[in-house]
Amino acid sequence: MTDHTPAAGGSETTDGFDRRLIPPMMLGSVLNPINSTIIAVALVPIGAALGAPPSQTAWLVSALYLATALGQPVVGRLIDLFGPRRLFLISTSLVGIAGVIGTVAPNLGMLIAARVVLGFGTCAGYPAAMALLRSEAQRTGQDNPAGVLTALAVANQTISVIGPLLGGLLIDVGGWRATFALNIPLSAAAVLLGLLRLPRQPDAGTAPRPGPLAEQLDLPGMALFAAMLMSLLLFLMNLHLTSWYLLVIAAAAGTAFAVRELRAATPFIDLRVLRGNTPLLATYGRALVAYTVSYAFLYGFTQWTEEGFGLSPFQAGLVQIPMFIVSIVISVVTGRRKGVRAKLLVGAIGQIAACLLMLTLSTSSPLWTLLVLAVILGVPQGLNSLALQNSVYYQADPERTGSSAGLLRTFGYLGSMIASATTAASFGQRADTAGMHNLAWVMLGAGILFLLVTVVDHSLRHVAATEPATETKLTT
Repeated sequence: MTDHTPAAGGSETTDGFDRRLIPPMMLGSVLNPINSTIIAVALVPIGAALGAPPSQTAWLVSALYLATALGQPVVGRLIDLFGPRRLFLISTSLVGIAGVIGTVAPNLGMLIAARVVLGFGTCAGYPAAMALLRSEAQRTGQDNPAGVLTALAVANQTISVIGPLLGGLLIDVGGWRATFALNIPLSAAAVLLGLLRLPRQPDAGTAPRPGPLAEQLDLPGMALFAAMLMSLLLFLMNLHLTSWYLLVIAAAAGTAFAVRELRAATPFIDLRVLRGNTPLLATYGRALVAYTVSYAFLYGFTQWTEEGFGLSPFQAGLVQIPMFIVSIVISVVTGRRKGVRAKLLVGAIGQIAACLLMLTLSTSSPLWTLLVLAVILGVPQGLNSLALQNSVYYQADPERTGSSAGLLRTFGYLGSMIASATTAASFGQRADTAGMHNLAWVMLGAGILFLLVTVVDHSLRHVAATEPATETKLTT
């Protein structure tokens, strides 16, 4: 049993999960998804205001996910060392700073800088919530109530539903800068809740360990990972034969990173979870292509509905609503079923069907076809995420469940960056119908690959056949 020192202004809860922690946990966890979905409808107005084509505004998406992919493992490690409170307060403060920068930014470069700061600022929400759940389970001596995890999941799904709509409304009322200014009150609320509700002292299990901090953070691993991602992203965002050297740099940095992480005592990203675990590696591959499809639709197709089809940002947000509503319903209906193979197969077929429908759309298509497309995509959106998480839960080494779950998110971020780069390459100077069709072909290829990897993976038949140990549940 660990000590639990409550924040000022409240009394300690001794016989169950301290529900005063839920509001800061929920708000911290939604800061990333709300900024991910709002920007989808803001890209075209930003480009029009600053004279930037889609090939340049795509960096607003890639910058956030690049920063998050780099920052989340770092912040997660720091939370393990120093506890969630101070990292939560620092990170959520950065969200407010990013909001100020974005609100007054005079050019696209400053906006991209704001999104980088925002990416680092939203890194603490997920690992802080997981750390608080773990410490509460240790304090109470019992598994955390399912309602807490459900509340976090529903909060993220709800934000995904209202994000595009809220973004369109903010743009109609206050212009695209309002989508950045929104982060200022959100940051203030998160910091205030963190000060009032989060425990002042880290639990005994999160006390700093002896040894230099630099060694515990694996700075060489971070540098190699950053070099790999940045060079790969630069190549994808500027696909020319003259940029071949970027692929060489990415491959060299990636190889050096893998060698480093497999030998490091405290790796930045624990690649040892993949050693000898082919089913888990296949799951990560499915996550990469699945998120490539979903993010390409969220950012690329949304730009076309505005610039190509002629919808306003608010109307473009409305078109997204059916997808998120259907995904929530699908998640609720299928969430209690442990099997994953059927979910993944149906999800793959849904993605393929949606991509084929995208190829038939044009500026003369009726509006209802856009809504049908959103409904179809809602099915894989609700199935794939659940199935991928459940796959990792059962396929991972019980002693490395946390690292395995973190890698799933990393592959998701990689998928989002590939989607952003693909969108930039498909549209170029304008989000027209030809570019949307090019994007749909890439998405279709990813969807077919997702289906093939699922069909040939016979290990999926055995996923969820046995129940993992209780200790593993607490780490997830």
